[in-house]
Amino acid sequence: MTADAPDDTRTRILRAALDLFAEHGYQRTSLRQIAERLRLTKAAILYHFPAKEHLLTALVEPLMADLEALLDAAEAGPAERARWTVLEGWVDTMLTHRRPLGMLFHDIALITRGDTFHRLMRIAMRANDLIAGPDAGRRERVRAVQAVAACSDPIVFFADVPDAVLRADMLDGVRRLLGDPVDPGPADGTGTSGGTGTSGGTGTPTAGGGAGTAADGGADAPATGGGEGAPASGGAARGRRRPGRPRAMGPEQVETARRMHAEGRHSADEIAAALGVSRATLYRHLDPAGAE
Repeated sequence: MTADAPDDTRTRILRAALDLFAEHGYQRTSLRQIAERLRLTKAAILYHFPAKEHLLTALVEPLMADLEALLDAAEAGPAERARWTVLEGWVDTMLTHRRPLGMLFHDIALITRGDTFHRLMRIAMRANDLIAGPDAGRRERVRAVQAVAACSDPIVFFADVPDAVLRADMLDGVRRLLGDPVDPGPADGTGTSGGTGTSGGTGTPTAGGGAGTAADGGADAPATGGGEGAPASGGAARGRRRPGRPRAMGPEQVETARRMHAEGRHSADEIAAALGVSRATLYRHLDPAGAE
């Protein structure tokens, strides 16, 4: 029988280690268990990974490498796009490495020492600087740190939510946090991917990442994100309005909603709740004629 190539064996070891760490936790998984799962000897494991902590470091490496590549691209690109290059790319990277992140959540203390920890700190500081922007004050820097958390933590806490739904929700949340209603990237007439922007083509984008002023009233009419009252269509001003759910849905949300609806396994209430919109907004986008 021909022996596996070294790289193949190493990959198999990492895959088995990730499975067992996810099942039992890092502390309760032994090298012997990993070897038995693969029908290898413990010595074969130690040949590739001299100590168990080396497995954890290797499992984190692809995530760190992808984040560093993202930050390099953001720094090399247009300054006005740097913030959203980082934020959108950060969410996508976290979703790509969703399974290892879930495992690391339970054993994160194990990498809070040595080179891995310092490398992660450098990555976080670079991201914070790019999100905050040049000449940022204390408040902007605090918001940048919060934004990184908003683009990371839900990956672990909402493990059962589909990637597309969670991505849309996370980006919508960070836009509301930072007060960025519109992604400064190329406009495509549909607003941002998180569903922010103007409503019905007549509203004004708000700092809260919600919808603009109501054009057609009704129970679905949202408030302006900054809390300022807006005149109702055809009537007098109604004063301040409470924050409401977005009237608009981004392309990714629309695609996700239609897919979930076509599967027939989710009610309208469940789909609307998953996407963070009202049923009226959902129905309008499920109906191709109403989405025009």
